[in-house]
Amino acid sequence: MRILPYTLCFLFPVVLAAQTPKRSTERLYEKSALRRDIFLQNAARINTPGMEFSPALYLNGMVYVSRYNTGLVDEKTQETFYELFYSELDPNGMPTKPQNFSMEINSQLHEGPVSFNRKGDRMYFTRSNSKQGISRADKKGKVVLKIYEAQKGEFDWENIQELPFNSDKFSCMHPSLSADGKKLFFTSDMPDGYGGMDIYFAERLSDGRWSKPINLGSEVNTAKNEVFPFFHESGTLFFSSDGQDGLGGLDIFMIDLGKRVWGKPINLGEPFNSQKDDLGLVLTEDGVMGYFTSDRDGGRGRDDIYVFEVPGGIKGIELPELQETLVTVYDGAESKRAAGAAIRVFECSEDGVLKNEDLYNLELLPASNRSEELTLKLVRKREEELGDPRHLTDRNGQASVAFEAEKDYIVLVSKPGYGTQEIRYSTKGETKFRPLEITIDPSNCLSLRGVVLADPYQAKVPNAIVRIVNKCDGSEKVVRSNISGVFEYCLPIGCDYSISAEKDGYNPGQSQVSTFKIRGSRSIEAEITLTPNANGIVKEPIRRGSVIVLEHIYYDFNKSAIRTGDSYELEALAQLMEQYPSMEIELGAHTDSRGAEDYNLQLSLRRAESAKEFLVQRGIAQERVKAIGYGEALPRNRCRDGVECSEEEHQHNRRTEVKILQINEQVDAGFEKD
Repeated sequence: MRILPYTLCFLFPVVLAAQTPKRSTERLYEKSALRRDIFLQNAARINTPGMEFSPALYLNGMVYVSRYNTGLVDEKTQETFYELFYSELDPNGMPTKPQNFSMEINSQLHEGPVSFNRKGDRMYFTRSNSKQGISRADKKGKVVLKIYEAQKGEFDWENIQELPFNSDKFSCMHPSLSADGKKLFFTSDMPDGYGGMDIYFAERLSDGRWSKPINLGSEVNTAKNEVFPFFHESGTLFFSSDGQDGLGGLDIFMIDLGKRVWGKPINLGEPFNSQKDDLGLVLTEDGVMGYFTSDRDGGRGRDDIYVFEVPGGIKGIELPELQETLVTVYDGAESKRAAGAAIRVFECSEDGVLKNEDLYNLELLPASNRSEELTLKLVRKREEELGDPRHLTDRNGQASVAFEAEKDYIVLVSKPGYGTQEIRYSTKGETKFRPLEITIDPSNCLSLRGVVLADPYQAKVPNAIVRIVNKCDGSEKVVRSNISGVFEYCLPIGCDYSISAEKDGYNPGQSQVSTFKIRGSRSIEAEITLTPNANGIVKEPIRRGSVIVLEHIYYDFNKSAIRTGDSYELEALAQLMEQYPSMEIELGAHTDSRGAEDYNLQLSLRRAESAKEFLVQRGIAQERVKAIGYGEALPRNRCRDGVECSEEEHQHNRRTEVKILQINEQVDAGFEKD
């Protein structure tokens, strides 16, 4: 028997029984592949007779876990505490002489596996539970592990904060941040898991908070231990398990989380796995080089870090062929290049439609001031919602950006104090991609982000009319609050503004803001409070009887299947129905006027059923959705029988409308305050 490396490191009294032969499992390589496709080498310059494990790529090197030979001793293990070390990588990717990673992070406690954001200025790391710097045990003497966040300061890491989903009753450890900074994968033994240690993830919300952890489910987790997750840019999750079929001890597995159906985890086989423990794999962005930990025979110590190269990539990870393109960003006011500009690249679908969850939010807004009709509109996300940029221009205002052939992209360029540029870029039909030159102009306005609230509970008020009056010239801009009571507008600098909000059932509210003497921040916030009046408040967030027009659910002529790339509004509708569990709807599908009337009636019914099935597949109960076909009876334009119309005009009538039949949630549900 031997103690698992991660349990020894993190004080868990878990012991593995002697290994028995396991069933065969799908493997990516045979033994001969080591000689043919994979080059594996011990990172001898950093490995010692002790334990080195859990490498994480950081800037031009790696951060990993090990111990000093001398120092404060942990009473439970009678060994020195685990610390974080940094090693620069040589041109061949081999680690060089190690050094202390951080005086602030390394402490008189165990510090464990780490993960960094793309810019390298934010880190997540494991540390023993503590109070005022002293290890804190529960009544049974067990010290749990927690995940902490730190920011890079001028001299060292600072602002160390515990993540909110930690607990004194269970451990959270082994953090792995997704490349866009939106998801944090980690290991935990929190209650209601599948047994042992499970892998979870939490999402970073738009306000910077973390969501509640979500278990990855039985596709990944077993009754034993799943640990050391690493989420690669390709959408592949690597992790170690002693509960899946393997070669012995902990084996490294991979599973593609980018697919709608994940399938079963794949054992990486030899030479990644051995009869001993293999864990903590990390992979470079291009997928051809990486590092992992093993205590296999022939190493320098108990756990060693190994370097591997896979020139053809790991089988099962589909990495497209990319071509580097030079992007140059110019300052439009100064006629010079702009350093430090953020470049974000978003791929369009085959139909040229950008997936809204990447760049845009879909907000539910009134179609007009006097109508019960609502519409879902694309609103570009704020910078903080987009995750960390993959590229920043250098001091010459340039960055090298990789694009794939035969694709359409949206390139977003932004910089504090400047307006954001959004351009389309296509590589279709191009053998050599053209360089990009983009100009950004200084912004002469401040971003206003306001919220409309209702007394007495400060509940968010959706669909309120908001009037913004510029006191410099008397001009007025009218906007609407969205389903969350939020409104946004860009205010020209150097004026005072009066902002008022109104809605049926409330007395109007007002606020004042100014863009004089604004320093530092390029945004401003406002809060408007409404009070109920004698007419009574409409408490539903969406009125019963309201109609949501799905403008971008299109069907080809004579077909009932939803076109590829045209389903993002139905995705948003599914999310809306999850947000309001009492909502019941009628899905009404409409055809154009071409074809026989009876046929069109049946075709529209099939289209409505197709949209309903789309929602059901995303977890919406069937009884909450009523599908009806209206055929050609209710056209939106002049295109009736005998009228000659363009294809675009006919397509405008091939639509799906959503009528709210029932909703019981109230606007002030939960009475939550920010």
